[in-house]
Amino acid sequence: MSEPKSTVDSIREWVVEHKLRAVGCLWLSGLAGSIAYNWSQPNMKTSVRIIHARLHAQGLTLAALAGAAVVEYYEHKSGAKADKYAKYFNIENFSHKD
Repeated sequence: MSEPKSTVDSIREWVVEHKLRAVGCLWLSGLAGSIAYNWSQPNMKTSVRIIHARLHAQGLTLAALAGAAVVEYYEHKSGAKADKYAKYFNIENFSHKD
């Protein structure tokens, strides 16, 4: 019998399957967290708070996209992605018989 997956393994698997959704969620949570932090700072104009929140979320998104690119690279290099989609294609249809 196989062991049940841990929470960390489940999250990692979801992130690998849904990279862009993960980046979007990270952007949204980064924006909300940055707005909450900036609103607690006195003596700041509202426009400056919003600009800082956007910049923080944008930096976090760039880091997440770079991480997703690294994951995609290693999946491609290891062949895991090719094995994942190989079951959907019949190899005999693509071979040339002269």
